Amino acid sequence: MPAAAIETRKISKIFGSGDREVRVLDEVSLEIRENEFFTLLGPSGCGKPTLLRLIAGFEAPTSGQLLLYGNDISNEPPYRRPVNTVFQSYALFPHLTVAQDIVFGLKMFDRPKAEISATVNEMLAMVRMETMAHHKTSEISGGQQKRVALARALAPRSKVLLLDEPLSALYLKLRKEMQRELKRLQIETWITFVFVTHDQKEALTMSDRIAVMSSGKPLQVGTPREIYDRPANRFVAGFIGESNFLTAAITSAVADTARVLIGGRLDMEAVLPADGPRSGKVTVAIRPEQVRLVDETETNAIPVTVTDTVYFGTDTHTHLLLDDGETVVAQFQKTLAHSEEFANGTRVGVQFWEGSVQVLREMP
Repeated sequence: MPAAAIETRKISKIFGSGDREVRVLDEVSLEIRENEFFTLLGPSGCGKPTLLRLIAGFEAPTSGQLLLYGNDISNEPPYRRPVNTVFQSYALFPHLTVAQDIVFGLKMFDRPKAEISATVNEMLAMVRMETMAHHKTSEISGGQQKRVALARALAPRSKVLLLDEPLSALYLKLRKEMQRELKRLQIETWITFVFVTHDQKEALTMSDRIAVMSSGKPLQVGTPREIYDRPANRFVAGFIGESNFLTAAITSAVADTARVLIGGRLDMEAVLPADGPRSGKVTVAIRPEQVRLVDETETNAIPVTVTDTVYFGTDTHTHLLLDDGETVVAQFQKTLAHSEEFANGTRVGVQFWEGSVQVLREMP
């Protein structure tokens, strides 16, 4: 297991006081490993930019500890932290050339001229901007500006790079290209990247691990596969990808699995989260791509009525209504079985793939 590059120990941040007190971070404890791409993911207002600013030193914690490679830096000013930041706005100097912009940060660290020259050339090559070195940053495209901002942040060879939603202003195609570039740069430089975003696909595409945040605290930390396949609670399941939520009853439980009855008819094995419920009524999550349609009369199937079909090109979403009023969405790729469209009002049966049912833990 790699060492912890960053560790937060019950970090809290409160703005205001009295009736106007706002607790933005609530005793956040996280370990971000050395040389990993770690993403803070969550909706607006969940506290992720504030946590990034605490790591950078732009804000001080109200309580708790912040450690960098085991050293307490809670009260260290930004210029004494081996941390660099790429801002959402890029913060480039429009009157400087690409090369001059990269040089500026190195001069602030009093690096020798020979080292500066070699580093600038290396950074330009790394972000593939060699031919644009003498262009002003105000004369290049948004994607190129993003590359310059990355090169400038990487040049001092800080141990940690913080990225505050740096791709949010880019159009879709360029955004996807920059996602691949960021991951490539992180692998090549072996720098710890801490990335803030509200875009779930962005997080799943690039991250080694993800912390899903809500109301100032992480609700689940894990690899993209762990977060997607085994969400711990309803918020995580709903925020990462699409999920169907159904009421079920646990009939038995052993270790981390349970037998559940869904819709009063469908008896299936389900995955139990750690410290999750082991009896009674629960909410289960099933991803739309793990739903299959069968004949209504088939054994161990839930009868449903087709209410709508939405065609997305690569796949089709079929909306279904259970007799008890709950709803299910089934997603089918057009190259697979059941990709044909069903007329509204058609009666069919629903089953779920083995291993797809996840019992959800209640929110704390």
